[in-house]
Amino acid sequence: MKDILIAPSILSADFGNLKEEIYKVELAGADLIHLDIMDGHFVPNLTFGPYGVSCIKKYAKKPLDVHLMLDNPDEFIHPFIDAGADMVSVHLESCKHIQRTLTEIKRRGVKAGVAINPATSFEPIEYILESIDFVLIMTVNPGFGGQSFIEGVVKKIERLNKLLIKYKSPCVIEVDGGIDDKTIRKVYDAGARIIVAGNFIFKNTNYKKAIEKLRKACQK
Repeated sequence: MKDILIAPSILSADFGNLKEEIYKVELAGADLIHLDIMDGHFVPNLTFGPYGVSCIKKYAKKPLDVHLMLDNPDEFIHPFIDAGADMVSVHLESCKHIQRTLTEIKRRGVKAGVAINPATSFEPIEYILESIDFVLIMTVNPGFGGQSFIEGVVKKIERLNKLLIKYKSPCVIEVDGGIDDKTIRKVYDAGARIIVAGNFIFKNTNYKKAIEKLRKACQK
């Protein structure tokens, strides 16, 4: 994979012109399209379901990175994969048997990830790293876009990266929340290689320049 993958969060896009938004952000250099699925229970917001993902899949050429912020993710894994998800992350906080859930995702031929909220420890997944393709560390409390980056989470990313090196794990660290051209270097230096960015890209008049700024910030 590239040294860094940029995954624009479609939640910050103009949903009234979604086909064009997907085309523009992919042309601008996006590596993945990040989809936040919220149920109004696990997080205080409601977005869209499998049908919405299938609509996006019609136009997206890049892989779909589907982040399930749900109370009952096991019930929805197959519908979202059927809708076109290429990567699926489920929250450690909402899975009773996380390894079983990850195994089921991988059985369907897509990448399986564990998402972790800022206040949640990653230690419970230490001994099942062979079942995980990526770990999504939230750098804001999930539920809404446009929140401020939580600086303290950088230390968690550093500790997880050291653990992955220790186990020689191919697992990749993804981050989501408050990412811009200033905060991206902090998570990159800590070990993150998949970067989700919403407002910084979609609220910019030039998506290509925004994505280039993110990449350049990691090269200084």
